Amino acid sequence: VQTKKEETLPPSLSQNIPTFYFPRGCPKEKVNIDAVIAKIERTFSEFPKERATLEDMGKVAKACECPLYWKGPLFYCAGGERTGYVSVHKFVAMWRKILQTCYDDAAKFVHLLMNPGCNYLVQEDFIPFLQDVVNSHPGLSFLKEASEFHSRYITTVIQRIFYTVNRSWSGKITCNELRKSNFLQNVALLEEEADINQLTDYFSYEHFYVIYCKFWELDTDHDLYIDRKDLARHNDHAISSRMIERIFSGAVTRGRTAQKDGKISYADFVWFLISEEDKKTPTSIEYWFRCMDLDGDGALSMYELEYFYEEQCQKLDNMSMEPLTFEDCLCQMLDLVKPQHEGRITLHDLKRCKLTDVFFDTFFNIEKYLDHEQKDQFSVLRDSECEGQEISDWERYAAEEYDILVAEEAASDQWNDGYEAELSPVDHQKANVLKYQMEKRPFFELPSPLADVDLDEYDYEEDFE
Repeated sequence: VQTKKEETLPPSLSQNIPTFYFPRGCPKEKVNIDAVIAKIERTFSEFPKERATLEDMGKVAKACECPLYWKGPLFYCAGGERTGYVSVHKFVAMWRKILQTCYDDAAKFVHLLMNPGCNYLVQEDFIPFLQDVVNSHPGLSFLKEASEFHSRYITTVIQRIFYTVNRSWSGKITCNELRKSNFLQNVALLEEEADINQLTDYFSYEHFYVIYCKFWELDTDHDLYIDRKDLARHNDHAISSRMIERIFSGAVTRGRTAQKDGKISYADFVWFLISEEDKKTPTSIEYWFRCMDLDGDGALSMYELEYFYEEQCQKLDNMSMEPLTFEDCLCQMLDLVKPQHEGRITLHDLKRCKLTDVFFDTFFNIEKYLDHEQKDQFSVLRDSECEGQEISDWERYAAEEYDILVAEEAASDQWNDGYEAELSPVDHQKANVLKYQMEKRPFFELPSPLADVDLDEYDYEEDFE
């Protein structure tokens, strides 16, 4: 019997493999930490007793080579909220540690805002940062007289941050998600742009104003929650009752306590309205896919499509319009989406489709469905292919609705005062901030995490490739 010779294994090569995973950013070569610290110390020497207040932190932020509106996070991370100031020694110790362990802006920003022991950001973590923006940005100076609106604006911005940045739907923003988003670039633009409304991705006050006014119209008892009947009135009952039921089912909403009472919060309404008015973004596609996926198996079956289409047919009948048969509608939608697997439409299929708004509106928004039907589908597709340089559907909607609100307010003032007063948008905002004075109540109620869902079934990993 021939014995098999044991092959000698080569020595471990691990010592020769360079590090390739940098959760806190790739370390930069030749960063002179001592030079940065010396610059910070020189800045602190300008302050009485070498102590910086929040008002002084703008200079400190620039010494740290950070954008201006990092000043609040820098102040709070160094413990400034406890004493009202930060000493040079405490700040230098804090910033030196960050420079030694965090190698890019995303890692630094997360470290400044996060709770000790965490490596991610939750919604509460953004409140001090955004409150400082509200208090000090020139574009929001008119809000100083209406502090009760601060929390509502902050709530809106936080929801928009998580809507865009938190691609995992986990309620926890990681360094990697922050790196892949444009949020920090927008924070840097706060310093350069005096008109907050130009920052349409997150900070626009006009966008907040549109969202809040839409919610205010539905929230008839003004308890800052709306139920199914309230939401059904949105856009003159355009959205089907079956879809309304799905929104309240917990598929996309948060706040379990409110769900028990059959209500959703203003924070949830922010997600709903942005998703309703722009059905082409990754988050909105995921939002409506979750709603239509009745059994949560990660695919839309023909049964699920028929379930939603039945109500559309009923609405068309009530309008004395003859609907397409489901078979004909299904053929159109399958031609539109071109799913990879016969008989089922996945999230990946819809993200490849350029007309997801047409697909979704067909099944649960009768007004927009009829709008699409009146258009030439080839021109719609052509427009979708050329729209890269245009503003998004959401930005277009927000701009149009804001103009309508301004016009309505101007008309109301003309009626009341007997003459036509020309209102600038800021004057209009001031007037309405004072007009909608309300009894103060706890407003910022943080949503709880979404219902447990196997995210792998929804193909979210494609966003990280």
